[in-house]
Amino acid sequence: MNELELKKLWQTTNDKLEESFVINKNNADDITQVRVHSILGSMKPIKIFTLLIGILWVSIGMIALSSIYLNSFSEANKFFLFSASIQVGLTAMALFVYLYQLITIYQVDITDPIIRTQEKLASLKTTTLWVTRILFLQLPVWTTFWWNETMLTDWGILQWVGTLFFTISFTAIAIWLFFNIKYENRNKKWFQLIFSGKEWTPLMKSMELLEQVEEYKE
Repeated sequence: MNELELKKLWQTTNDKLEESFVINKNNADDITQVRVHSILGSMKPIKIFTLLIGILWVSIGMIALSSIYLNSFSEANKFFLFSASIQVGLTAMALFVYLYQLITIYQVDITDPIIRTQEKLASLKTTTLWVTRILFLQLPVWTTFWWNETMLTDWGILQWVGTLFFTISFTAIAIWLFFNIKYENRNKKWFQLIFSGKEWTPLMKSMELLEQVEEYKE
């Protein structure tokens, strides 16, 4: 075999290897997109269930609160009324985020470029962190909804100390979580305790799969 034939054989082999690499890369992209689509699909039931329960809760709350504000505001327990209003308002905000997430999940398509899927996953990650922050802001009002005006005249110092201790503690926890729930803390135990299950684990698994594909390409 002369030099020219060797060069032709080398070129042919090289072309086949490059073609095989391209095919494998495309197959890896397609398989990963299918897996990501399936994993994200597992999040749909819990999102739909949460959305439906949340809508029912907020609807009942808004109807009840509207009736109180319009018909018996002067006689109503203001502590309960304002606490319930804050709770319902924050829950309504969270529902809009859940609705956005559900729409985003349904928009993920196996034919999308990986970069586009990554953008949607990044959006789901960010909104999941935000909706959790919003929901934790409800903590303080769960300690104040039962307060009433007779507390101001009938309670002693020890009763107020105990009550305010719980309210201030819950407020401090809510504020701390609001500012510390961020992706950089994902490896901390308290973060992993909060973020686990069907609303977080599939998202992280999907992101890892896409990152592995990007590393394979490189």
